Amino acid sequence: MKIFNRIDHAAGAASVGNSLRPTQLIIFGNPKIGSVLMGCTQTIAIDLPQKALIWQDGGGQVWLSYNNPALLANRHRMAGCDAVLKKVTGALANFAKAATSP
Repeated sequence: MKIFNRIDHAAGAASVGNSLRPTQLIIFGNPKIGSVLMGCTQTIAIDLPQKALIWQDGGGQVWLSYNNPALLANRHRMAGCDAVLKKVTGALANFAKAATSP
């Protein structure tokens, strides 16, 4: 998995005089997998590479959010890529677990 970019939305807000609790977007993916998904349905390219949002709520709790691959498959009417989607789902779950472990 490769991290392509990290966007610090709180820093962006601060640069224009606004305040925002810590909010970062991580853009990441694996071209070997992404290209297979795009081969199934090219419109999924608008949702790739995958993104994860790490944010802090008003109570100080930090959260990690990402789009479920099943949601993306449904959005793009993807068919015939069940094995790849299962692999992506597992990889994202492992990524989230590793990222949120103490």
